[in-house]
Amino acid sequence: MQIRVGFEMQYRCPGPTPMILALNIHYSRASDLVRPDHLVTHPAVPITAYRDQFGNWCSRLVAPPGRFVLGTIALINDTGKPDVVVPGATQTPVEHLPESTLAYLLGSRYCETDLLSDIAWQQFGDGPTGWARVQAICDFVHRHIEFGYAHARRTRSAREAYEEGRGVCRDYAHLAITFCRCMNIPARYCTGYLGDMGTEQPHGTMDFAAWFEAFLGDRWYTFDARNNIPRVGRVLIARGRDACDVALASTFGPNTLERFKVWADEVVGP
Repeated sequence: MQIRVGFEMQYRCPGPTPMILALNIHYSRASDLVRPDHLVTHPAVPITAYRDQFGNWCSRLVAPPGRFVLGTIALINDTGKPDVVVPGATQTPVEHLPESTLAYLLGSRYCETDLLSDIAWQQFGDGPTGWARVQAICDFVHRHIEFGYAHARRTRSAREAYEEGRGVCRDYAHLAITFCRCMNIPARYCTGYLGDMGTEQPHGTMDFAAWFEAFLGDRWYTFDARNNIPRVGRVLIARGRDACDVALASTFGPNTLERFKVWADEVVGP
């Protein structure tokens, strides 16, 4: 199958405003791109790019004063298969974990392992390990948090999501990641496109999505505490320790986001 993905953001800047953007499709999907997701701005400005410490493709620019629009349109091939499910995947003891995974065992800006460790062990310590433990965490978080765009707050941490019992997809991901880390399972935050393919109507407002990956056995697996079912058509943009590492847009100066639109639609027909 093919998926058409893209976004458009419109800012109003009172003065020149430097921006760092993490909005390009992850390099691991580069070979699937039929039409690359080149970043386009109006008015046109110089753009430079670099890879951050996690391997994500980032762009730098300076938005001019006034109305500034940026966006992209891409076409990507996808298997059309749902997320992989491997119930037999085992939990790797900490002493045998690859060094590259160890950073994802530690607390981070939005994932306070020190504050939720006791709760995690009380809730999941006597249960199964491996895949079943991560799924138990997803089941708990899925039930515990009430989803609603009106609940969105960009400063909410995992502990606050646990205490408030409400949030959006990033809050589900942060709480599940924190519980996994507390239970000695490396977990990392993911952001990207996730359309409504294979889901029933009515569909909600389209937005960028957040999910997470847990390291089991010898590889990373996708989990999604918000939807809590295998989904079709995920298109990864960036990975990091939490949302702080993969902010879609970091702006350095006053500005107003006046318009925001995201799409991820299956291409039907020739």
